[in-house]
Amino acid sequence: MKNIIIVGPSRSGKSALAKRISDELNYYVISVDKLVAVFQNAYPQLDIRLNWDRDKTTVNIAPFLGHYLGMFSSPDGRGLLQYSHGAAGNTGFVMEGAYFDFDQITSVLRTYGIEDVKERFILIGLVQNNKSSEEFFEDFRKYDTADDWTYRLDDSELRAVAEDAVSFNADMYKQLSSHGFDVYDTSADREKVFDGIIEQLKIQS
Repeated sequence: MKNIIIVGPSRSGKSALAKRISDELNYYVISVDKLVAVFQNAYPQLDIRLNWDRDKTTVNIAPFLGHYLGMFSSPDGRGLLQYSHGAAGNTGFVMEGAYFDFDQITSVLRTYGIEDVKERFILIGLVQNNKSSEEFFEDFRKYDTADDWTYRLDDSELRAVAEDAVSFNADMYKQLSSHGFDVYDTSADREKVFDGIIEQLKIQS
């Protein structure tokens, strides 16, 4: 099976889907948020930071992601990680996150002989295009924990974030569609949507 890239806005279910893929299909999970946190702590001068300027972080980390995906992808689409983790039966990796500038990443991948990203990767997009800003706000208040950066925002600040979530999901849908992603809406019945994705992945394996 090819390596998998899952892209989508916050709260769309990327981490949850990646965990299910790991549990059910034995993939190694790579979190882009964790990679961003590493850059933030190790190389603050690069301006690759969590919960800061989303656009700048996305642009600044793009060359790294392009080279990472190029280096850790063999011609048959499987990750080199599978050889180092082969004893555990690993079949490849699933990378999930929101900080993807595919114009830059695609340009870097061409230096590795990868002209079409879909030749090497299964591309899954998750969005929530059927939610209003009020529904986003209610979900934030209901499900946020102390680990979420939105947890301590007051209502007015959180409503601004909810408004941004509506436009960001719409923009993300257009971007992912233009780059050949299979895009799924997780506004409702998220687990049912995940069930369908997992079944498709099993067919492709």
